[in-house]
Amino acid sequence: MASNTASHDGSSTNTPTDETNSPVEAVNNNDQCENGSECPTVDDVLADSVSYYNNAKKYWSNVSPTVDGMLGGFGSISFIDIRGSEQFLKHLYKQKPAPGRKRALDCGAGIGRISKNLLLPFFEQVDLVEQDEHFCQTARTELADFGSKLGTVFNTGLQDFVPEDGRYDIIWAQWVLGHLTDEDTVRFLERCTNALARGGMIVMKENFTTGNVVDVDRTDSSVTRPLVQMKQLLRQANMRVVKEQRQTSFPKELYPVYMLALRPTGKK
Repeated sequence: MASNTASHDGSSTNTPTDETNSPVEAVNNNDQCENGSECPTVDDVLADSVSYYNNAKKYWSNVSPTVDGMLGGFGSISFIDIRGSEQFLKHLYKQKPAPGRKRALDCGAGIGRISKNLLLPFFEQVDLVEQDEHFCQTARTELADFGSKLGTVFNTGLQDFVPEDGRYDIIWAQWVLGHLTDEDTVRFLERCTNALARGGMIVMKENFTTGNVVDVDRTDSSVTRPLVQMKQLLRQANMRVVKEQRQTSFPKELYPVYMLALRPTGKK
């Protein structure tokens, strides 16, 4: 998927996604259903994972394969977003052991916005994983000038993706984990743990709610979690936060966006 901004990397007030999550402050529509009918709870929405994923896939299939489309109409924040990510990434190389700079994985890559502007200039080779076939085709075209630095573009959802063991120095997941159920988020992070090279890290950059309630966006079939809940999922996946930073200079109407650098607990 692309991205959910503040509202996958897509809601009625969209948040950018690059999987297909974007950054816009979404209206909390947990209790807003058509015709005044009672809405399903967050647990109800996530329990039916088949419909949850199919609805998201359908939504993103109708989104334009452009930067503005990926960012839910907030294409103007792309430069600020990339600069914040670049600074955060550079700080990770002050960690010991520092990650390598051989291979990175762009998760929920959309049309390759993050690969093009952040990862490909930094790493020897970058693989992308994206569930929308049209976005994959656009990414291959947009990134063709990088030649052999562009690795494999995997056309699959993160809930099904199994990365190669020990392959990646950095796994970057931005505005996309809101499209995964809690269980699949934990399983995805566990698979990513196995895919890290020695010294490698996972970086997530996501919207978070300001309270303790999960916001459900039924437009693009995603959730925005409280930061404390995400950290609970990280503990379930045996991940620890080695660096945390809030993205600055985004419009006030967007959700708070945090970058978290992760390593497996007690390993590497």
